[in-house]
Amino acid sequence: MSLNKRNEGAKVNSDINVTPMVDVMLVLLIIFMVITPMLQKGVSVDLAKVNNPTQMPDADKEDALIVAVMRDGQVFFGNDKTPPDQLTQKVKDRLANRIDKRVFVRADARAKFGSVVAVVDNVRAAGVDQLGLLTDQKKQGTTPPPPGTPGTGGQ
Repeated sequence: MSLNKRNEGAKVNSDINVTPMVDVMLVLLIIFMVITPMLQKGVSVDLAKVNNPTQMPDADKEDALIVAVMRDGQVFFGNDKTPPDQLTQKVKDRLANRIDKRVFVRADARAKFGSVVAVVDNVRAAGVDQLGLLTDQKKQGTTPPPPGTPGTGGQ
């Protein structure tokens, strides 16, 4: 009589199945791609482009007070549409218990000058210590040469 030996170790599959991990990673990637644009603070504004902008890292903070002036003259305080005549009171209310009395203005590049001046005046009337005008950096190499330089057709 012989003993039958069972070899259970030969049936074990030690390969890692990566398909479920890839599925989870793709779902996470899609979720992040959809959510990331929604994390933008405030309303979308086409900012003016300048050559030498001043860095204002405080504007990206969670508790930063941002006023946006749209192309058509609409004013937003954070994400809330606000009539310009009520802006002073809303800014005063938000600054009441804050030590840092700083407000940032995001004005559209094609907004009327009078709309931006009215917003700045209303924000200043609320007792703001510092007012920052947010701009974007111009891309390098896109500035046209000044008139009168050789090769541009100037005098």
